[in-house]
Amino acid sequence: MVHRSHRNYILFDHTADLGLEVYGDDEGELFCNAAFALFDIMYDTEAVAVRVWRDMAVEGSDREDLLVNFLRELLYLCNGEGLLLKEFIMLRFGDHRLEGTVGGERYDPDRHRLHQEIKAVTYHQVRVEETGGGWKGRVIFDV
Repeated sequence: MVHRSHRNYILFDHTADLGLEVYGDDEGELFCNAAFALFDIMYDTEAVAVRVWRDMAVEGSDREDLLVNFLRELLYLCNGEGLLLKEFIMLRFGDHRLEGTVGGERYDPDRHRLHQEIKAVTYHQVRVEETGGGWKGRVIFDV
């Protein structure tokens, strides 16, 4: 099943860090929404066009590790390669591996403004769980 991201998250304060609680009908949608939230927090995703697509695969020891590794890989694409992303498509999802495609464009200082810098994705209080109405995740960012 293919999942696309949409805005389905809330932010919460956590000492000097920033917390994210994210939702999805299933795990794939949850991860797509977490990815969208990461970039939506940092930049105005409305100003980001989809000009570049990148395939990616991420592994983790469990769902929480997979979520942290996924978000860290996306943060690397932003900070290391200058990609701003806004489209996240989950192609395959399992307990220990995910494969997907991400879309966006290179950072352009004339069009893109940083709202909130995120330095790192932490394991502190990370959680991925099934609820009665779908899936819920929680992650803390170092800002």
